[in-house]
Amino acid sequence: MSEQTDTTKEEIYYDQRSVALRTTQSICFVKEHDKVSMLGLLLNDYKKMQVVIVVKSKKKADELSTFLTSKEFNAISVHGNHRQEQQQEAATRFNLGTLNIIITTDMILKTLELENIKLLFSYDLPDEPQDYYNRLALMKELGVAMALVNPEDEYHLGSIELNMKQEIKEKTVEGFVATATPTHTAKTTKDRTKKPRHRKRKARKDKDKL
Repeated sequence: MSEQTDTTKEEIYYDQRSVALRTTQSICFVKEHDKVSMLGLLLNDYKKMQVVIVVKSKKKADELSTFLTSKEFNAISVHGNHRQEQQQEAATRFNLGTLNIIITTDMILKTLELENIKLLFSYDLPDEPQDYYNRLALMKELGVAMALVNPEDEYHLGSIELNMKQEIKEKTVEGFVATATPTHTAKTTKDRTKKPRHRKRKARKDKDKL
């Protein structure tokens, strides 16, 4: 009698915590005006890999595409100002490996059906935690996730970490040197305390209920 082969596969769950726990994640704290230079350093190890960079605006996507192209990265921006045919062409090139980096927004990202993403880069954190987990889920356990967090976005980071019930590991970027904040954008930023970030977020949320 021949042996029966067990063909059942382990079920993959896509709730927030399951996605977060199976994805290798890291964050870098950086001022907004220094994000571009930090991005260039972080991507040096991924020049020939499939990378998706998520931003909040079409203008920023175009600016990053111009910057990365000037640094000899094979990158393109894809957003709502592009025709559907252009968006699909970029997605096809990415899936075939002839295009390495796509810079896009959450709205367009969910329509592109990208495959084999090796790095999901959150240049901007989303306002809603679910959008962050939706980004991670697109990698289907194939890659890693990195995020740049400016002081104004720490509240959103706290929401993300509160939902996954753990803090994301902070990454040090070798060779990065922070620069002074331009005077026209300078803001007073609060010092971070030793309290875990997700606890700070919960404390604020409880206070809002009062």
